[in-house]
Amino acid sequence: GEANGIACDLVRKDAYGRIAEYDALFIRETTCVNHYTYRIARRAEAEGMVVIDDPRSIVRCTNKVYLAETMARHRVATPRTLVLTRDNAIDGLRSLGFPCVLKRPDSAFSTGVARCDAEEDAAGMLASFFEHSDLLVAQEYVPTDFDWRIGVLGGEPLFACRYGMAPEHWQIVKHADDGVQEGDSETMPVQDAPQNVVKLATRAANLIGDGLYGVDLKVVRGKPVVIEINDNPNIDAGIEDQSLGDELYDRIMKHFFWKLESR
Repeated sequence: GEANGIACDLVRKDAYGRIAEYDALFIRETTCVNHYTYRIARRAEAEGMVVIDDPRSIVRCTNKVYLAETMARHRVATPRTLVLTRDNAIDGLRSLGFPCVLKRPDSAFSTGVARCDAEEDAAGMLASFFEHSDLLVAQEYVPTDFDWRIGVLGGEPLFACRYGMAPEHWQIVKHADDGVQEGDSETMPVQDAPQNVVKLATRAANLIGDGLYGVDLKVVRGKPVVIEINDNPNIDAGIEDQSLGDELYDRIMKHFFWKLESR
């Protein structure tokens, strides 16, 4: 930040009352609407600050129902996806076929997501999911060896990463009683990633806003499909910055700089 003419402070959730002392806010915490991250983002935006993640992006990306309907409306390629109510849930899963994937609207980091392998498992799983939400998202199960994550900032691709599946698991993160396991990862220059993947990810992210997003995709039968869009993507030392190094952080700070300058 300082290299780009921006003085930076690290603040925590107790900074709500003094957030207006700043010109910009960069949230690096898992976001949720019913959470202090959203309240601080709204306060910052109301004060005219440059905000990532902005409140609208938080609302849109943390709601899987909204994402599913937005992707369908704009004809963005996804696995076959249905929004379920209690009345149509069983028939919906049958139409998708088994196995299929169930998601709570507010699911994140592979929690609130489960695979329904057979019809006899469906009733119990649906009952458990509907305890938390009146709507669910069901998606065709498309197994792959890895997921793509394309980082998008200000409408332009920022990084390209491949996340392998967790050992003996169908997701990139496995939550178990003995802890959390993750698969391997590989980050590459955006220009070296399949351009149809990068193009689709950028198009999908631009339907949400012009902030920082992580678009998750799979390549199925040679064609990319969007799984979801995250408003607060991981940027971890040694993983997402593996290709760009410090330039990744420099680009983010430059984005803030030009946003501030334009105001």
